[in-house]
Amino acid sequence: MFDEKKLWKDRFGRRLKDLGSYLRYIFNGHLVIVLLFLIGSAAFYYQKWLETLSEGFPAELIIAFLIGLFLTYSPVYNFLLEADRVFLIPLETRLRDYFLRSGIVSLVFQGYILLMVLALLMPMYARVSSNGFHAFLLFFVVLLMIKGWNLAVNWKIHFFVQPSIYRWDLVVRYLINGVFTFLLFKQANFLILLIMFLVTGFYYWTFWSRTKKLGLKWDILIEQEEKRMAAFYRLANLFTDVPKLKDTVKRRRWLDVFLKRIHFTQKNTYLYLFSRTFLRSSDYLGLFVRLTIIGALALYFISFGFGQILLAVLFLYLTGFQLMPLWNHHQNKLWVDLYPVSTPFKSAAFQSLLMVILVLQALLFALFILIKGDIIIAMLELAAGLAFSYIFVYVYSRKRLKA
Repeated sequence: MFDEKKLWKDRFGRRLKDLGSYLRYIFNGHLVIVLLFLIGSAAFYYQKWLETLSEGFPAELIIAFLIGLFLTYSPVYNFLLEADRVFLIPLETRLRDYFLRSGIVSLVFQGYILLMVLALLMPMYARVSSNGFHAFLLFFVVLLMIKGWNLAVNWKIHFFVQPSIYRWDLVVRYLINGVFTFLLFKQANFLILLIMFLVTGFYYWTFWSRTKKLGLKWDILIEQEEKRMAAFYRLANLFTDVPKLKDTVKRRRWLDVFLKRIHFTQKNTYLYLFSRTFLRSSDYLGLFVRLTIIGALALYFISFGFGQILLAVLFLYLTGFQLMPLWNHHQNKLWVDLYPVSTPFKSAAFQSLLMVILVLQALLFALFILIKGDIIIAMLELAAGLAFSYIFVYVYSRKRLKA
């Protein structure tokens, strides 16, 4: 006999065990030390920045913009598997409590993240407001209720298949979340906040009434669950091998201009393969783009002299370290072993590509510092970046590849 309670406990327990096994590797890595250093530095300069704020600073507007994002992104962790497309669909009407438990777990986890974000932003609010931290608990309780509403609406959306409904829902919910958060921190009249609550209730009711006779779209639910786990597996893959990781590849024809510069010779076989993999794989190219954007913005908006050089080197290290798995990307493909190319060519190709990537990132960092007008710091950052890139590629990575 089918027991949905036992099914949920098994799925939830298995997910916790899976996450815990990989988190042990992540938090034992030396990369965490670098991240802690970055967090500590950010906290120090955040405090320094707060001291410069005046009473007219639009803290409520910034808080509404940021918290609105966290409220709007409200997925329900359903713990569904690929095989459920076949075996659980006939039992959908008996899974109500299963999905209710999943929603509660999602609210607890995302509520904790919301608490951390609110704790991070409250010092800015307290700096420009006379209320200080007195309303912290009240703000959190109200925002947690709105988070629950977002989860409920997001769940009802999965009864539709039209992509336009998903897009418009994100836009509308973000506007509602942003406006409500702004009014809450502005301590608007209670009647206005009550009207906003009624708006949220009416918005949920419209989806509830339209989906009473519809069934869940299992393909979308399972696909989104797999994407969430794939993101975690990509992070864990930086520290240990993850057999469950699935690669995502996109054609990106517009990037072929960079590959045309590689001459079709025997010694460039692996250089072409690694370059094509880097440009097509969402893991590697996306990682490079994200770290470059974050690092460039940090260097542009945070001014602390020679400390910017250290920050740039740290981002170069993060990029290089997280691109190391590219070396083993094709290790399970037998056809690669058929290449009539010796191993030294493979090592040279990987190091050449890694060097180009890090040098390009160092140049972009120097450019952003130069835009600020810090010419000396920009030149020193470029010199330090080039030196670090050479040491990382031809000393550090060479030892790692042989290990």
